[in-house]
Amino acid sequence: MSRQARTSDLLFDGSDWNFATLSRTYDAIETVALEDLQLDVYPNQMEIISSEQMLDAYSSIGMPLMYRHWSFGKRFVREQHLYRKGYLGLAYELVINSNPCITYLMEENTMAMQALVTAHAAFGHNHFFKNNYLFRQWTDAAAILDYMEFAKSYIARCEEKHGLAAVESILDAAHALMDQGVFRYRRPPRLSMQAERERIRDRLEHEERTFSDLWRTLPASRDDAISDRPDDEAERRKALNLPEENLLYFLEKTSPVLEPWQREILRIVRVVAQYFYPQRQTKVMNEGCATFVHYTIMNTLFDQGRIGEGTMLEILQSHSNVVFQPSFDDPRFSSFNPYALGFAMMQDIQRICTEPTAEDRDWFPDIAGNGDWRATLLDAWANHRDESFVLQHLSPALMRKFRMFVLDDEAGETHYKVASIHDERGYAKVRAALARSFDVSANQPDIQVADVDLLGNRHLRLQHTVHDGILLAEGSRDATLRHVRRLWGYDVSLVGVDPAGETLYEASSDG
Repeated sequence: MSRQARTSDLLFDGSDWNFATLSRTYDAIETVALEDLQLDVYPNQMEIISSEQMLDAYSSIGMPLMYRHWSFGKRFVREQHLYRKGYLGLAYELVINSNPCITYLMEENTMAMQALVTAHAAFGHNHFFKNNYLFRQWTDAAAILDYMEFAKSYIARCEEKHGLAAVESILDAAHALMDQGVFRYRRPPRLSMQAERERIRDRLEHEERTFSDLWRTLPASRDDAISDRPDDEAERRKALNLPEENLLYFLEKTSPVLEPWQREILRIVRVVAQYFYPQRQTKVMNEGCATFVHYTIMNTLFDQGRIGEGTMLEILQSHSNVVFQPSFDDPRFSSFNPYALGFAMMQDIQRICTEPTAEDRDWFPDIAGNGDWRATLLDAWANHRDESFVLQHLSPALMRKFRMFVLDDEAGETHYKVASIHDERGYAKVRAALARSFDVSANQPDIQVADVDLLGNRHLRLQHTVHDGILLAEGSRDATLRHVRRLWGYDVSLVGVDPAGETLYEASSDG
């Protein structure tokens, strides 16, 4: 075949791009993604933005519609300064878990990078968002953009009516509790915009009703008062569904001092927190899926003669930078790169399905040698989060490749101890330890509403169950308690207990 014929088959030649080139390349990528990899994606909406707009999207936690808050502006100024000084690089793309799935491409990208990030985000991330069970159960991609548009306009109206300082005060307190404002075990209700509009209308109709009947300060006789008897305490806790893990939800529904518009702001913040919660549990899988998809699609197009050698070299250089994993003794090492670990595990599953070793057959009898790596990966992407994915699919071969080992760090010891290494005796322990490190609920403080004195001094009692002897930092703990008191309106206390129930520390909102 002549050089001219080969060139004519290329999707593009050179770094410049236009919308016709983007469209032609998108169609080629889509064909491989849907027909070869058998991906299932939301409709795509591709948008070209500048570096300034990308910084703005960074600052507002990646949402195209976001309410105003000073922390977003602070982050924008900081990252803009670092970017202009050359200390910070920007992502080549940004993708939104919505229906349609919105992918932002930087206008400064070369055409090779536009192709790469289209495959990565518009098909890799898109497929994962649509099919992974956590996103299917805990988020509603079709409703989130409408909800964020409502949230932005609602908070803007609150600023006009109640003042910027009053709204910021509530947002500051709510943002401080975002990590404790999600349902981890109880599934939240689905986000329906029609139901949301009806609920907002009902709430606004009662704008003047600050206190619910539960908090009416009516005279009560001693016989009517709630005593401290265990059966009364149990009845009170049952009526309030205590203990409650979602602090923002409890404060929104039960606080005796918040006005309706303040409760609505708490709801907005916790809906945003809940929307991002599945992404925190699937970082390795989500990035691994997208990286594997872009790598496979780009190589397929190269094998088909649709992209040239120069383009492929640029793509591979960027890909290599993304999956770079420093060694444990490298000053740049902080943890496992989720792109590197996720991509390596996806490739390893492909190898186990097609070219298994005897060791693979012992560890993975269900998938070793089945020959269908596509179906195996599709099943894994749909049915796992990081913790379970690592626990069930990390192979001894990959542990050896990454030179994994487990360190024991005992508080009473003056040195670390290497407890397990990547050998026959240590594989299971190494894999279990790595899986536990991806358990978000285990790595976040377990703080719950334990009790509240409704008819007395309205003292709110929180309980922190301490795991592995890890206590809360006093400075941030006390500052957060003051935010809780701001939303509750009365005294708040926090008790730290060990798993056996022994008290380890006590703290209160008044210091």
